[in-house]
Amino acid sequence: MADPIAVIFDLDGTLIDSAPDIHAAANRVFEGKGLQPFPFDVVRGFIGNGVGILVSRLLATSGLDSNGPLHAELVRDFINIYEEAVDLTSVYPGAAQALADLQAAGHPMGLCTNKPERPARAALAHFGLDGYFQVVIGGDSLADRKPHPAPLLATVNGLHARRALFVGDSEVDAETAQAAGIPLALFTGGYRKAAPETLGARVIFDHHDALPRLLAHLVPRL
Repeated sequence: MADPIAVIFDLDGTLIDSAPDIHAAANRVFEGKGLQPFPFDVVRGFIGNGVGILVSRLLATSGLDSNGPLHAELVRDFINIYEEAVDLTSVYPGAAQALADLQAAGHPMGLCTNKPERPARAALAHFGLDGYFQVVIGGDSLADRKPHPAPLLATVNGLHARRALFVGDSEVDAETAQAAGIPLALFTGGYRKAAPETLGARVIFDHHDALPRLLAHLVPRL
C-alpha cells in the first residue's frame, strides 16, 4: 500500500471495556481511606480524562477538596492497584479481529490513551494486543494529555505517518482529534455521553467488525 493511512486507537471505551476494573479500583482506594464507595455509573461517567481528574471528580462528589493532600495519595494508590487490574476488563467484540485485519491491510497502528502508560501496556499484553501497536503514548508519557493534541500528534509522528485516522469513543477523543486536525472514527459502545452525531466524527460505528470496511471506503477521501 502506497502511503498507508495510520490508524491510532484510544484504549478504554474503544478497544477494551475497563470500567468495571476502574470502578473496583476506585472503591478500593477510597474505602481504604475510610470513605464511601461509589455506584458504578458515577465512576464510569468520570472516565476519559486520566487518573488525576478521575480522582478529583470523585473527591468532589464526596464533598472533599478535589486537589488537596488526599488527592496525591489516592492517585498513587489507584495506579498501584490499576497497573495489574484486568480481571474485570474485557475486549470489545470484534476489536481483536479488526486490529488483525487492519494490520494485514498494511495500516501502521498506534495507541493514544489517557491511561498511564504502564497499565496501558499491561492491558495490551494481557489481551494479546500489544503486537499490533508500533507506538504507545499514555497519559503520563508526555507533559500534556488528551484533549491536548500533543499525545495524538506524537503518536502520528512516531509512526512517521503523513495521513492518520483516530479511533475513539468519547468527547475527549473528539476534542483531541479536532485540535490535532485528524479525522475521528467514533465507536458508539464506549463511555461517550453526548449524541454521536454532535462530535464531528468522519465515521461512526457500533461494532468493530465494521471498522476495516469503513476505513477502506474512507481512505480515498482522507
